Amino acid sequence: MTPDAPLPDPLPLSGRPLPPVGLYLHVPFCVSLCPYCDFPVVTGRATRGPASRIPAFVAALHVELDLRADAFDALHGPVGAVGGAPGDPARSPLETVYLGGGTPSLLGPDAVGALLEHVERRYGIAPGAEITLEANPGPGERGDLAGYRAAGVTRLSLGAQSLQPAELRALGRRHRPADVAAAMGEARAAGVPSVSLDLLTDVPGQTVASWHATLDAAVALGPDHVSAYALTLEDPDADGLTGAGGDHLPVRPGARRWRERARRAQDQDAAAEMDALTDAILGAAGIARYELSNHARPGHASRHNRGYWLRRPIAAVGPGAHAFDGAATRSWNAARLDGWLAALLPADGSPARLPPGGATRLDPADAVSEAAILGLRLAEGIDGAAAADPALAPGLAWAATHGLLVTGDDGRLRLTPRGRLLSNEVFQRLLP
Repeated sequence: MTPDAPLPDPLPLSGRPLPPVGLYLHVPFCVSLCPYCDFPVVTGRATRGPASRIPAFVAALHVELDLRADAFDALHGPVGAVGGAPGDPARSPLETVYLGGGTPSLLGPDAVGALLEHVERRYGIAPGAEITLEANPGPGERGDLAGYRAAGVTRLSLGAQSLQPAELRALGRRHRPADVAAAMGEARAAGVPSVSLDLLTDVPGQTVASWHATLDAAVALGPDHVSAYALTLEDPDADGLTGAGGDHLPVRPGARRWRERARRAQDQDAAAEMDALTDAILGAAGIARYELSNHARPGHASRHNRGYWLRRPIAAVGPGAHAFDGAATRSWNAARLDGWLAALLPADGSPARLPPGGATRLDPADAVSEAAILGLRLAEGIDGAAAADPALAPGLAWAATHGLLVTGDDGRLRLTPRGRLLSNEVFQRLLP
């Protein structure tokens, strides 16, 4: 991995779309559905066996890659050519590609390699680009890690979630702690340059002591990056996100009951202790926090995810995938696999079309607020000049008064440890 990039200049809030610097591919297949998961996934026979829909999905993904590339070429010019508007620089190849899910490791190295070759042909992939693959640690789900490395993957994100057997069972996970260690060993043997572990806090049955044990075990595995997310239990149905054009799927009844029980058992005080413990143990191991939930050794911060937090333009394909044009428009594909497939592989032989979905355009006030909120997620914070912005000043002043925000010696505004825990309160006050 290359060293972390210097802070880019702030993007202009002009509303002018920019060519993508990253690409996200959503793979919606899982062997089973974890009750806390809100990502668009399909399971069961659609994932394995003679009724698997993975071959059709991969074929459709190639079609969407072409349709999106055609649109970018028309708007910005092809990669390497001078941009679509006078004075534009030459369009650059992608800096990051991220295969997320779901369980992308179910695709197999040949399919992943063919997808990356397609991306290279139509979008370009820069030398030294970060190419991430998410994988479950279980032996039947992580796949051929050496094959993925040979296909071009430079970064592996393992969905460990916990390293305690009882917690894994409570979360509905299929793997064991030993599988995480085995996956880490295989990734190192395959020469994967950067390996990340995903972990969850405030989960059913978890204690501060068991979280301490998980962190100790994680550090012993030698990861380059750790994502430590507090379990959030949203209700996408109540939020209106699961309709025909929504980016979520309806919550299954069993998962809803599980979430209700888990929500009642969550403990804010224990979660705060766990957060402090995360800093202490990972920090002592040289894995520093660089975002609210993400920690990395030098040179291993997720460049793709930093692109989201820095409002860089990211293209996206696959059901439920989200894209941003780097200026004012956020768009998404609808989450339902059937509708996505029907658009890209029409059964009647008609021409393929972009899949159903939606878009929202930020007005200038929304863009300013969003830039501040996303920037405060990062350890580097935001330029202190934001405190003079009339739209942001009241909320930032409130946060500083309550000890949730500080100004560093470099003049940048950053959340305090308590501010991280109450970040939603801060962010709500920055909305227009």
